[in-house]
Amino acid sequence: MVATSKKHGVQIIVFALTLLGGATIAALADTMEERLAPCLACHGAQGQSEKPEVPSLGAQPAFYLLVQLYMFREGMRVVEPMNEMMKGTSDDELRSMSDFISKLPPPQPAAENDDATRLDQARSLIHANRCNYCHSQNFVGGENIPRLAGQREDYLVKALRAYKHNTRRAYEPWMSNVLYAITDEQLADLAYFLARVR
Repeated sequence: MVATSKKHGVQIIVFALTLLGGATIAALADTMEERLAPCLACHGAQGQSEKPEVPSLGAQPAFYLLVQLYMFREGMRVVEPMNEMMKGTSDDELRSMSDFISKLPPPQPAAENDDATRLDQARSLIHANRCNYCHSQNFVGGENIPRLAGQREDYLVKALRAYKHNTRRAYEPWMSNVLYAITDEQLADLAYFLARVR
């Protein structure tokens, strides 16, 4: 594993965690930055993921992050690397991790040329399904609602499909209910739009 931090000590910790399977993070790391180095190597040290289908975490609401980390720890949401990383963490540690991650800068919107037709189709879906009622007018989320603005497009497609097909567990049923009647093509348009929200 390659760490994004330039600190030699953090790189050693990341290497050690790779060898030990990540289960001893708390025992090896002294600071929150060191503890989260393996996480941010995938999710982006500055809040923006560069890895396919891995979400950007910058500026996500702290409470939303806390709930997700709790669900990973408890096995209520299954993504093996995350489940492994959260083993043995205390509630206080989860809160500290959530607070730290929430203060990372927000991801930058996709810089590609905009397709006006797809953007208009997405706006119609958003209006019809009131997506911006929960996620806010500018899609920055809040409390237990995730930030969608500037999120990776490929990750958004993956997450929306998982909610639609009930393969991603949520603590509220609304997402699967809303997405049930939306086609895969429409989901792709939604992801296209959200990745470009400025």
